[in-house]
Amino acid sequence: MKKAALVLALASLIFGSAAFAADFPAKNIRLLVPFAAGGGTDAVARALAASAEKHLGQPVVVMNKAGGSGAVGMTEGAMAKADGYTVTMVTREIAWLPQMGLAQITPDNFDLLALINEDPAIMLVRPDSKFASVKDVLEAAKAAPGSVKFGSTAKPNFYLLALELNQKVKFNQIPYNGAAEAIPALMGGHVDFTMVNPGEAISQIKAGQLKPLGVASDVRMAGLPEVPTMTEQGYPIVTGTWRGLALPKGTPADVKAVLADAFQKAASEKEFTGFMNGRTLGIRFMKSEEFKTFVDNDVKALTDIVEEVKKQQ
Repeated sequence: MKKAALVLALASLIFGSAAFAADFPAKNIRLLVPFAAGGGTDAVARALAASAEKHLGQPVVVMNKAGGSGAVGMTEGAMAKADGYTVTMVTREIAWLPQMGLAQITPDNFDLLALINEDPAIMLVRPDSKFASVKDVLEAAKAAPGSVKFGSTAKPNFYLLALELNQKVKFNQIPYNGAAEAIPALMGGHVDFTMVNPGEAISQIKAGQLKPLGVASDVRMAGLPEVPTMTEQGYPIVTGTWRGLALPKGTPADVKAVLADAFQKAASEKEFTGFMNGRTLGIRFMKSEEFKTFVDNDVKALTDIVEEVKKQQ
């Protein structure tokens, strides 16, 4: 009797798991965004969610959990039940926050699902700004350290750190919860400049409400070909962000396969690619294993910057 009961229990476990995967998803899927609504990460997540729903057969509900430069939302995502019903949009912050001692989680707390987007940073000022070039901003900061106000989308801010370390300057960092807050602060005259991803400010740029001074990339952007790179202006600063999808560690492989297939299809949908191109948001898709290697390499690449920052603290 005991042997028969054990066999039945094992069969229930095996076939129950298979049945769960076959029925997945049976309810709404939560897509956690670790920044405020209205920013670039939020925009990518909402566009992707809308495209993914048709492939999953269930609503994909975007939930914003801002705070701690993304640490709050990403921590909640990592700690969620590993059943496939919580997906987190992870960003480059996951590669350096743990190294700075500002997050208790690391990329190893996730099963990385897919890279979706990668963008360079862009320096922005108001149209009536006294700064007409990247050189103007840097020279003002060198002449009076701490006098030029930077609207930061997070603190610490790696765009700013790249600028300060490369050029040996110091800015007055004013922190906000993402680009959704930093951009209005710049437009309202509360700060002198900001650095965000082009897609987060493309509407204001096209409307003439914000003026781009330079792109932190080796090459000019196809969507903004008239904007020079910082490199061609004499400042070899290359920095930006990436955004991808991750699941809590230990999510069943068959559930991951369902989600990976759905989000890969969603990322190639005309509605999604059209939205991304229209917002000047870069599309760069990687499957799970390639994405993991990409993140591991980024963690290593950022180590030197992190160590330099720690020395200055």
